[in-house]
Amino acid sequence: MFNDIGPLELVTIIVLAVLVFGPDKLPKVIQDVTRTIRKIREFSESAKQDIRSELGPEFKDFEFEDLNPKTFIRKQLDNDDLGLKEIRNGFDLKKEMAEVTDAVNGRDDEASSTSSASHSSSSSSSASSSGGRIDMTKKTEELAKDERPPFDADAT
Repeated sequence: MFNDIGPLELVTIIVLAVLVFGPDKLPKVIQDVTRTIRKIREFSESAKQDIRSELGPEFKDFEFEDLNPKTFIRKQLDNDDLGLKEIRNGFDLKKEMAEVTDAVNGRDDEASSTSSASHSSSSSSSASSSGGRIDMTKKTEELAKDERPPFDADAT
C-alpha cells in the first residue's frame, strides 16, 4: 500500500504526526486509523464477493486486478495461443537494426559492388542480386518544369 514512501518520508510523517497530535493522543489516532483501514478493506472484499456472486458461475475466475490495463495487456502478451513468444524469440533486434543502418547509410557491401556495375537495372533485379534486401536510400529524380514533386509520407 505504501510502496512509494521512502525512509526519510516515513520519518517526516512520524515527526509531523507527533507534532500535530502530541505523544498522548498519537496511540489513539493510530488505532482509529488502523480500524478505519480494516473496515474499508472488509467493505471492499464484501463488494467484490457481491459482484462475483451477481456475475454468476461463468465468471468465477474473474479477478479485479485484470481490469488494470497494464495487467490485462501483460496477460494477453504472455498468452501462448497467439504465438508471440516464437516471434519474439525469432526476432534478432541487433541484426535487424544493423541491416537498417547499413541500408540507410548505403554501406551494403554486396549491393555496392553489384549495383555500381548495373545501376540502370530495375529495383527487383538489384534487390535479388543483393540477397533479397530492399534499397532504402532515396534517389532524387529530375522533375519537369511544371511537374509537382510526389507526396512523401515520411516527410510529413
